[in-house]
Amino acid sequence: MIIALGAGAIGVAFRSLLLQEAQAGITVTIDDIARVAEASNALGYYDPATVLDTLANKEQLDHWAPPNEYVQIDTIAGYPIGKSSDMGDLRLVPFHPAPGQTQAFTFARDSDGTALLVLSRVLSQKGKPLVVAHVAERLDIIDRESKRARTILFLAAVVACIAVVLASFFIARSATDPIVRLTTAMETIGSEQLDRRLRWRRSDELGKLAATFDAMLDRLQDAFARERQFISDASHELKTPLTVINANAQMIRRWGDRDPVVKAESLAAIVDESSRLAEMVSGMLVLAKADAGDHIPKEPLALGGIIADIVAHAKERAAAKGVAVRAELPPDGAVIVGDAPLIRQLIGNLVDNAVKFTEAGEVVAALERADGFARITVRDTGIGIEPEVAERLFDRFFRADASHSRAIEGTGLGLAIVRSIARVHGGTVSARARSGGGSIFTVDLPLLELDDDSSRNLNATASTLDVES
Repeated sequence: MIIALGAGAIGVAFRSLLLQEAQAGITVTIDDIARVAEASNALGYYDPATVLDTLANKEQLDHWAPPNEYVQIDTIAGYPIGKSSDMGDLRLVPFHPAPGQTQAFTFARDSDGTALLVLSRVLSQKGKPLVVAHVAERLDIIDRESKRARTILFLAAVVACIAVVLASFFIARSATDPIVRLTTAMETIGSEQLDRRLRWRRSDELGKLAATFDAMLDRLQDAFARERQFISDASHELKTPLTVINANAQMIRRWGDRDPVVKAESLAAIVDESSRLAEMVSGMLVLAKADAGDHIPKEPLALGGIIADIVAHAKERAAAKGVAVRAELPPDGAVIVGDAPLIRQLIGNLVDNAVKFTEAGEVVAALERADGFARITVRDTGIGIEPEVAERLFDRFFRADASHSRAIEGTGLGLAIVRSIARVHGGTVSARARSGGGSIFTVDLPLLELDDDSSRNLNATASTLDVES
């Protein structure tokens, strides 16, 4: 459509150009006639009749009328006094100018019906109108050239349209074929084929898309592997207490009525294992809540009060093992935005873990401000951490010994919960061995910057609540 409109516009412009050339040609001819009239005046031919004779001379008129042009001289009244020989019986329409008008372009037709472009001009002598000169050019040549140009443009437009269609087809095919192949390759990759990769080596946008898709598959494969490992570990961890509960339930059914000791011991085992199951399920629910971080309600929290409360509750349990527990808190405190139960569980898990693996010495829960973060550190004098397992400590159900020993109580989810809670609050957690023995666990959480009055009020409120509790 655009090509056709462009071709039509070019055709119109070409005809307009030819008409302008025709106008320029007949203007030159009539200027020559006017110069001859002026020259007659300059030579002293003041007699109008003499000038008329000069202008009406047949040979002179034929000289002014090249092929395809007509020349006619009229009186002011519109009576022809001379015509070029090629006009025959043709008579151009008289020119009756409006006041102040001396010339005009008009269109007419000859006896054959051929269109004419006519320029009529009033020639004067001593300021008085003397004659009207007409110069006309046949437009049949212009019509033929315009028609030929339109034909050429039409054919060119058709060829251009065909070329555009073919080019568009090949361009579209070259553009869509890789997309089709990419889509087909993507559709063939399912959850059981996450090890497959596209591995396209292209520098264009499709190559970047394929590389992004491969990177996404890497992340998905890692996520699926972690989930499978989690399911495997959870099954293993759940299987043992369920087996114990089932075995003791059968013991009660068989010998419970006859042997009170067996009944009591079996009931105690069922209670212990069911408690462990409940704790494990609770841990999984916390992990699920932490993983859905966008749905966690958050509010400003003063960490100093939370740490002091957790340390106070842990002292009695630690004292039974001969372990001291204390807190090191800054005077100005630290405020974050978070979910209070989750933050309490994060700090509580770290303190409980330190107490659990410390047989003597002390556990210290410290708080400080560092580079826009609230830094929580829990130090102990326990069994320490091997460097090669420091990172894996935060994996679900991971235990430092390969046998997953049950000698130390726990679900294997405590530190995994710590990491998930830290992540959902925009923080990080790490662990390292302490020089001289023991471990150091560090959690960095983004600080909430408050003015001094707001910070003091929040910390004072938190301290009051801890004292009341």
